[in-house]
Amino acid sequence: MTDRVTDRRFRRDGWDAGVRIGVVVPHADAGPEAELQAMAPPQVSLHASRLYFGAMRAGGVMDPKIPHRPVQAFTDEPYLDDAVELLAAAPLDVIALGFTSSSYKHGVAGEQALLQRLSTRARGMPLVSTCLAATHALRALGARSLALVNPPWFDAELNDLGAEYFTDQGIDVLHHAPSGLPSSQADIVPGLLFDWITSVAGAADAVFVAGNGQRAVGIVDALETALGIPVLTANQVLLWESLHAVGSVGSAVVVSGYGRLFAATPALVAVG
Repeated sequence: MTDRVTDRRFRRDGWDAGVRIGVVVPHADAGPEAELQAMAPPQVSLHASRLYFGAMRAGGVMDPKIPHRPVQAFTDEPYLDDAVELLAAAPLDVIALGFTSSSYKHGVAGEQALLQRLSTRARGMPLVSTCLAATHALRALGARSLALVNPPWFDAELNDLGAEYFTDQGIDVLHHAPSGLPSSQADIVPGLLFDWITSVAGAADAVFVAGNGQRAVGIVDALETALGIPVLTANQVLLWESLHAVGSVGSAVVVSGYGRLFAATPALVAVG
């Protein structure tokens, strides 16, 4: 039988992908898919599942006295668990969780517990999450101090929780604040974010541009050239850890133009 992938009469149809990554994203966020696809070479394919915040999907009313209830509800059972199981029904290699704020709210132990809970629905596929991937990336790069740039829509409490998250991991957070840009995904443009980050990086060993909806991967190389330190972003670390979680096939994938991180190897593996 003729191999349709190598037969020169036919064009690529995506089925020759060596690594298939599933990603769960918030219902109103196009950022993770757009940035992951921009970075991924042709042998990597992406497959997303969208998810409402738990209370919204259930028709519940958000309590204004609990401003971060939607952030917490995003990881509630059974919604996220069902989304992971649906992705795991496809022939994928790894499942990534494309949200940052829930990790901030739940903390390191809570994020690890979440991955353990979801592992029962992932059918043996490895699971990766943004903030743990960022921690692994910082360790792989030998960074001990950090400038943390959160999205402009993160409030003061969530911003402080982000700093606490990385401090609990033994990383010295020298700067943490929302970027001073308009609080809209569409209004975060590369030039403005580049200028903001160069003004706040200071003496940190690395920068982490947090928030999977904060448009950032296009400026990574330029920032590293300007600052002379590693620059990480939420979706960049998610792709990096996802590739390594797959094993030798994923680790062999070459991603260029999006930071020195892709030349580093993580010391830890994802939950599977």
